[in-house]
Amino acid sequence: MKQRQVLLGVTGGIAAYKIPLLVREFVKRGTVVRAIMTESAKEFVTPLTLSTLTGAEVVVGTFPSAGSGHAHGTWHIDLARWGDMLIIAPATANVVARLAHGIADDAVSTLALAYRKEILVCPAMDHDMWEHRATQANLSALRECGYEVLPPEVGELASGLTGPGRLPEITRIADAAERILAGSRLDMKGMKLLVTAGPTIEAIDPVRYIGNRSSGKMGFAVASAAARRGAHVTLVAGPVNLRTPRGVARVDVESAAEMDRAVKRLHRRTDGIVMAAAVADFTPVTVSRRKIKKSTVKGGTMELRLRETPDILKSLSTLKPRKPLVGFALETHDETRNAGKKLREKGVDLLVLNNPLRKGSEFGGDTNSVTIFTRGGKPRKLGILPKFGVANALLDRLVRFMAKGGSGGRTSPGTGRKKPAAGRRPGKKSSARRSRR
Repeated sequence: MKQRQVLLGVTGGIAAYKIPLLVREFVKRGTVVRAIMTESAKEFVTPLTLSTLTGAEVVVGTFPSAGSGHAHGTWHIDLARWGDMLIIAPATANVVARLAHGIADDAVSTLALAYRKEILVCPAMDHDMWEHRATQANLSALRECGYEVLPPEVGELASGLTGPGRLPEITRIADAAERILAGSRLDMKGMKLLVTAGPTIEAIDPVRYIGNRSSGKMGFAVASAAARRGAHVTLVAGPVNLRTPRGVARVDVESAAEMDRAVKRLHRRTDGIVMAAAVADFTPVTVSRRKIKKSTVKGGTMELRLRETPDILKSLSTLKPRKPLVGFALETHDETRNAGKKLREKGVDLLVLNNPLRKGSEFGGDTNSVTIFTRGGKPRKLGILPKFGVANALLDRLVRFMAKGGSGGRTSPGTGRKKPAAGRRPGKKSSARRSRR
């Protein structure tokens, strides 16, 4: 934490009285801190207290006073560029809801909306508010957007009740911040990554379709993690009910054919591809232009003829220029054998295997347990992790593979082109090729 620059957003919860202790903990660790407060936070801790402890002016309200040093209209942009991390503590149910819906009507939510680096949210509220369905939905939305959420502790609350809702201990918050900053890296800066996510749906008629149970959460986690590591990410998403991660460009598709066209169009402008989508294997041979009525089906049985969809993953491995390619394999039996076969036949560089019947890997869950296969390497099995953690483990492998010149040559970040081999200059033919002419 030494010489790190941390922004501390304080909102109007009773736990705000603990924040001066958090500032002192960061200062002891050598961290430079600047504080931002909502107007309601002043009811629990004064700006003068935080200003004295941080040694810097405190921003209060969307429009700071003329003497604050932050009076100009772009203070939120300036601070967003200054800080290595934004911590919101305590985060009330009200501010969690505003962050989840992109509302910027106070200093803290305005800064958060402009911030593009690590954000740690530390909720603190009464346990009935914490357990409310709306609060949990808002927290899920924040996680989908790439926010880190440090769950509250269980204990005695200001209301006199006991339950989850206490602001975590000061050292726990500081340790979490240190862990996040230690793991934050920009090793994908300038790289252009194409990610697919979610299911594809294949129409039967205007109202019915064939689909699968993919939630898209794994692919969205990969896109979010890559963006936070500095990559320019394009996410091709099937029909899912997920928010676009911060800093990610999104292309929505429905069918396998639409996804095939989208990734082929984007192929040349990318440095690597992660195919996390669960693409349908079959699509109806014919699609009815009108809703199929039960009364038109003879004998109460309907026959549906299907044909294969494009094999997007395999076709990508044959396109030129060759790009590092990651595939996913969902298997329910003979997992290792089927994954190894897919690794060979599809021509991918890395393959991620998971089984939705196993604990921690269920459809729609927030965790996953996978095994990562590489060509010529030993499979690496991961335990049950949050999908964001799985995404970073996968990206670690992908970055190392690309750094070693994966797919026949090192891809130059941001260009989609390979670097020339050592000892050769662009535009020059080798002496061996010249001698054969």
